[in-house]
Amino acid sequence: MPVLLSACAIPISMLFWIINVVYSILWPDTRKFTEEHSVISPWRWLAAVIIPLLFMFWGLRKRSLNASGAIFGLFVGFILTLSSFAHLSALATFFVTGSKVTKFRSKQKKKFEVDFKEGGQRNWIQVLCNSGMATQLALLYLLDVGSGERPIDFDKEYRSSWLSIGILGAFACCNGDTWASELGTVIGTSDPFLITTRKRVPRGTNGGVSWIGLLCSTIGGLIIGLLYYIVILNTVDTAVLQLAAPQWPIIVVAAFAGLFGSILDSVLGATLQYSGIDEKGLIVERPGKGVKHICGKQLLDNHSVNLLSSIGIALVLPRIANIFWP
Repeated sequence: MPVLLSACAIPISMLFWIINVVYSILWPDTRKFTEEHSVISPWRWLAAVIIPLLFMFWGLRKRSLNASGAIFGLFVGFILTLSSFAHLSALATFFVTGSKVTKFRSKQKKKFEVDFKEGGQRNWIQVLCNSGMATQLALLYLLDVGSGERPIDFDKEYRSSWLSIGILGAFACCNGDTWASELGTVIGTSDPFLITTRKRVPRGTNGGVSWIGLLCSTIGGLIIGLLYYIVILNTVDTAVLQLAAPQWPIIVVAAFAGLFGSILDSVLGATLQYSGIDEKGLIVERPGKGVKHICGKQLLDNHSVNLLSSIGIALVLPRIANIFWP
């Protein structure tokens, strides 16, 4: 497998690098752009191919991804690795920790989740809804400021900071919601309460939250920020970091995104996503024979709610961070 991986990854990464160099030579009008956005090194191209491939094989082996999810995830990983290793760290942390918590007490989740899948395999739609916004921002990052790691500094690096905080917020939001739903439903003894009415509802109800779930969502976001912070400290030049704004607020901002992303997801789920309980006691998202309505209207599904939540947090968080950043 390592030989096959290298045989495929090295030629592909070199091809991307050669195209990048040739483009900068053949189109002189882009000279100013390429001076500001340095030619991406072959090592970066290589990493952008190998690292996503490794995660793809790991996800397939652990049954965290199906075939379509693995292929789309490969594209997402390529773009994020190419833009910044810090962005990659946010994706990797979400993917690994999200997969772990999804499998936590899976037998217990089968009792109230009608669409439960062993291993929680993500398909391309789930990958798109959880990482689509971050991938779009990473593409804008590549086009606007180029490839490479930069500190968060709204005074000196406003555009890269805005885009990076948006990417961080999107993944922290998704990870916080995943931690809340996957851990909050199986930890603790009491049923959750509906976020809009505070009425007790069965476990697995869309929009149902618990105090332990909200704590888990905060921790889920915090972990994204912690890994992002560590990568920034170890990849950005020390001289640049000394002149930049403090980087520790990254952890606080990510924790905030995890908590409020989960709350936003719950509000959307309680109002715009149908929740009912069937005759077997399982939570369903569609009305039907023998199904008792709990809350919400049948306007959005779980994927749409995840996508809207990540978009909302990614757009709002940079503005909030800019106001309060020391």
